[in-house]
Amino acid sequence: MEKLKGNHSPTATVQVIENKNNVQEHPKSIRNRFLFLGTFITTIVYIIWRVFFTIPFDYGIFALVCGITLLVVEMTGMLEAAEHFYSMSNILHPKKPVPPKEWYPDVDVFIATYNEPVELLRKTVNGCKRMDYVDKKKVHVYICDDGNRPEMQALADKMGIGYLTREEHKHAKAGNLNNAMEKTSSPLIATFDADMIPMHDFLMSSVPYFYVEDNTGKNSGQKEKIGFIQTPQSFYNPDLFQHNLFSENRIPDEQDYFYRDVQISRNKTNSVIYGGTNTVISREALNEVGGFCTGVITEDFATGMLIQSKGYQCYAIPDPHAIGQAPYDLKSLIKQRVRWARGCIQTGRKLNFFFMKGLSLKQKLSYLSSILYWYGPIKRFVYIMSPILFTVFNVVVIRCTLFEILIFWLPMYLFQTATLRFLSKGIRNTRWTNVYETILFPSLLVPVILESIGINKKVFSVTRKDGAGEDRIYGIIHAIPHVILVTLSLIGIASGIKWTFSSGSMTYTVLLFWLITNLYTLLMSTFFMLGRPVVRKAERFKAAIDCSLSWQEKCIKCQTYDISEKGLSIILDYPYYVPYDQQLQINLHSDLYSCTFAGTIVNVIQQGDSKWKYAITINHIEDEKKNDLYSLVYDRKPSLPSKLEKSISIFDDLTINVINRLNQSIDYNRKLARVHVNKKLNTKEAGVITLLNFNYEYALIKTKLRLSTAEKLTIDVSDDIMMYCTMEKDMTEVIKPNKKAKNSHFLYLYRINNKNDLIYNEPFKGFLKDWIEQAAADRYEEQRFKRARAKRIEFDDEFYVRHYL
Repeated sequence: MEKLKGNHSPTATVQVIENKNNVQEHPKSIRNRFLFLGTFITTIVYIIWRVFFTIPFDYGIFALVCGITLLVVEMTGMLEAAEHFYSMSNILHPKKPVPPKEWYPDVDVFIATYNEPVELLRKTVNGCKRMDYVDKKKVHVYICDDGNRPEMQALADKMGIGYLTREEHKHAKAGNLNNAMEKTSSPLIATFDADMIPMHDFLMSSVPYFYVEDNTGKNSGQKEKIGFIQTPQSFYNPDLFQHNLFSENRIPDEQDYFYRDVQISRNKTNSVIYGGTNTVISREALNEVGGFCTGVITEDFATGMLIQSKGYQCYAIPDPHAIGQAPYDLKSLIKQRVRWARGCIQTGRKLNFFFMKGLSLKQKLSYLSSILYWYGPIKRFVYIMSPILFTVFNVVVIRCTLFEILIFWLPMYLFQTATLRFLSKGIRNTRWTNVYETILFPSLLVPVILESIGINKKVFSVTRKDGAGEDRIYGIIHAIPHVILVTLSLIGIASGIKWTFSSGSMTYTVLLFWLITNLYTLLMSTFFMLGRPVVRKAERFKAAIDCSLSWQEKCIKCQTYDISEKGLSIILDYPYYVPYDQQLQINLHSDLYSCTFAGTIVNVIQQGDSKWKYAITINHIEDEKKNDLYSLVYDRKPSLPSKLEKSISIFDDLTINVINRLNQSIDYNRKLARVHVNKKLNTKEAGVITLLNFNYEYALIKTKLRLSTAEKLTIDVSDDIMMYCTMEKDMTEVIKPNKKAKNSHFLYLYRINNKNDLIYNEPFKGFLKDWIEQAAADRYEEQRFKRARAKRIEFDDEFYVRHYL
């Protein structure tokens, strides 16, 4: 570790730390003190009441077992919550040092792969090669291929990086990384999964933390002994929870809460979990624990724990500096979570962490909480079944009265909900936590129980990274447990309502609340399992990148609205004619990257009253330009939500899912900007007509008289500008007029024969802008009039005559 330590004096170290007190505390307010104290007191009172006054001793063995099981589950959940609230109540952030350039050590970058597609690896390698560093010669990138694939060797050669493989493939990913360690020597190692693309600032945002100053007081002015720096896993595509529940624009990624809240809170107890990717690790620390831990499924979880047991401080930082691909299909998601659940339980058992030397009590409790989290499927099953047992099967699980519930349970519930909402900073709430847990509990229940009793699964397949779509039958099969529980919950609700009316007592209202809450999570879980088709070939980022579209001698300069590796869209405030039947030359330029390729218009959609969105697909891009495109697309933070939308209720969640599943998606295929003008103009053949809309090639007009003989139409725009048109279709029956209206009209579609005279005509452009503005103003006034008429407010006669007579 000599390169990392360097031959620097303690005094020099102090000089590069901006603040000797390098750990910043989250400020405590009266409100959060009140929340924590209230949560603590009400929880203790609730536990005492539950233990001594609610166990159903007099209702038979089965009821007693069920009652004790629920109590144990509640106690376990409260232990988790207590540890979590403690950690998050005073979050610690390390102060990022600014070490001199000569202090930055060499870094080996390991990209672990087994069977992922070559193009996926290319994006990751491209990101790794473009990471900023004080001296890029010190960054050594390697593909660590455990599949011995010639195509991966070829990719490494093409990208100018190292390629590492091995003959014997023991210990899966851990063995692969240990093999890479044996063949490299840099003091720091950055690990990436095959699909995790680092941003350009990854190394410069993480390596400086290896010079954090010791804040324990034992070695004042000295550098801390850093084991690893963990950055968040963030994703460029909506995860399945966002996608399947039509919530990609209103809830964060399900993993955000762990990486942006839970992990950061673990800085306080030095129990940050090594996530296996997006991490920079000290080689010295890895050597001290014998390399990446083998013999367990989740080698990353175990390796991090071992490093911390050797006295190394490990930090998580909140801002994402790499971006990856969330599982696209349910089967991959379930395999991933089963692997995580089994791996954490297995690690806890095999490492016997509670008796591990070097870990403090706080660290052990933190890791215990992490392992207990994976018993959530059992807890969720018990929480769902408990009210069903009483209302459907007449099994008493809790012996209590309504008054006792209101006195002992309700305050605890309200305080815990408020505390979670406050601490999670809008990323998570109790409702969505319950939804996530309910969705996966049937799939995890049996594996968790088997792993707990020592029945291991020997072989695990890696999570699919090919972007393949869902297996609908697989989802329907996995929805069966949820559907059964929905049915039982409905029966229970019916029974509770019946008992409430027959007894005239409100005793059963808490049971009804419990059942209805569970019913909501079960319905959301059923919606999730039913899935949703994946229609996009590549994920889009909202991004404002300087862009130019060129064809022939024309050019439009603008900015992108969104971008993907397959195309982009722009929003213009004028309906430019952009040819859809020829290739466009497109140039993108940002502060870091630029790229040129050929594309064509896919569709054009009007946005609001006076903007048009042009969607463009990439037809051809030179291979050497692909790396620039990948950097433009993926070297950025995710554009998906980072916080929950506050205004969405349970009813909204259900309504959004029902409506979106019933509605057929509309595929827009208009390739020219359609302009709504509603402008009265003179014609030589038919007098005054109303030009409703046009798109340079076609015009839709409205007349009071039938134009049965007007095959040709000359529309006067001005003295010098004419539209020469030929009738294409009588649209009167296609777009039927209001038969009850006193003034019926006729609609005709005309082809514009002299479009080139209009497209590049500056005076016509001025007329068109005026028409657009007037049409938008008229629509606004019309809406005002309708609202005023609904409220019986008088409007001026001129407006009424202009719009309605």
